[in-house]
Amino acid sequence: MFIRAYLRASTDDQDAGRAREYLEEFVAGHGKAIASSYMENASGSHADRPELIRLLKDARRGDVLLVESIDRLSRMDDQAWQSLKAAIDSCGIRIVAVDLPTSHQGITAQSGDEFTDRMLAAINYMMIDMMAAIARKDYQQRRLRQEQGIAKAKHSGVYKGRPADLELRKRVRELLAAGLGIRAVARHAQCSTTTVMKVRDELAQR
Repeated sequence: MFIRAYLRASTDDQDAGRAREYLEEFVAGHGKAIASSYMENASGSHADRPELIRLLKDARRGDVLLVESIDRLSRMDDQAWQSLKAAIDSCGIRIVAVDLPTSHQGITAQSGDEFTDRMLAAINYMMIDMMAAIARKDYQQRRLRQEQGIAKAKHSGVYKGRPADLELRKRVRELLAAGLGIRAVARHAQCSTTTVMKVRDELAQR
């Protein structure tokens, strides 16, 4: 069993690696260690996340997908979440969220009682679904508040928007033109893979 940690932050100015030490302490408390980490700055409302996709490709049956909380894994709508969950299930890996105690059985030895283990697994699936639904609702409410705030600012004539980092975008375009992949561009430009994909898509639309 390999424990694969997934660390995500929503925006470029947030630290996706913030929870790394927290996750390491959690697994150490269970006598385990993190085998590999996958870190990216990307919205949890989308499934197209390169590092999450890479984790699923690397994973083998019996591995653990470790997150700080379910909202780090998903803020997606129900259809997209069910699709992601099916992909995780097909890999034969287990989701463990530090803030969800019912999921911790995925990182510890099973009881040996088949009935008890199946009941705990069923409860855990239900709790994970519930936490994913709560994360989605929180995301939608925050987006609504943001939209309302922007509309109010525009009406008052004080909204200016977020200025684009022109030098960064220029650097990303140059690296893409040189034929580098998304992760390589993000590494060299010191930005998120989400930013790279946005610039790539903008170039494709020209």
